[in-house]
Amino acid sequence: MRIIGGKYRSRVLKEFAGENVRPTSDRAREALFNILSTKTYGARVLDLFAGSGALGLESLSRGAKEVTFNDLSKDSLAILRSNLAALKIPAEEARITNYDYAVCLDGLRGQFDLVFIDPPYRFDYGEKALCKIAQKGLLTADGIAVYERDRPFEGEVDGLEKYDERKYGKAYLTFFRKKEEVGE
Repeated sequence: MRIIGGKYRSRVLKEFAGENVRPTSDRAREALFNILSTKTYGARVLDLFAGSGALGLESLSRGAKEVTFNDLSKDSLAILRSNLAALKIPAEEARITNYDYAVCLDGLRGQFDLVFIDPPYRFDYGEKALCKIAQKGLLTADGIAVYERDRPFEGEVDGLEKYDERKYGKAYLTFFRKKEEVGE
């Protein structure tokens, strides 16, 4: 796994051994960041289920102002810290939290321009996270939440609208933004 673009381009990231963890593929990350190209620079980013930190690190490489990385797994955070150290990313650009996703979302202050939601496929945490993000108003006016899972997204999230969905290999990337308020 490597950084696809930006100032850390082609740098190899430490990743998990074995088949129990499913990082976002290089192809899917490249496509994702091509779609988000103008949204990344200067962004405040949340990488909610960070794992090795690939999505947040790619954001920093492409000019994000700061990234909050969250993961419940101490093993994930050890790999993330190793990747941050290898890239020499300043502490003020990368905040790390070690909480359950719901506790993390409840404790966050301010809003985010980009939120990456890439939970383990076998759990239904993504939809619950989207609901909490909408309820707490964690997206900026033109913010985007990207939810990765192994099937298309069906259904609705109060306060958010699904506006795009793409398939890359086995992964579906579903894009959400704040639902526009309808004036009277």
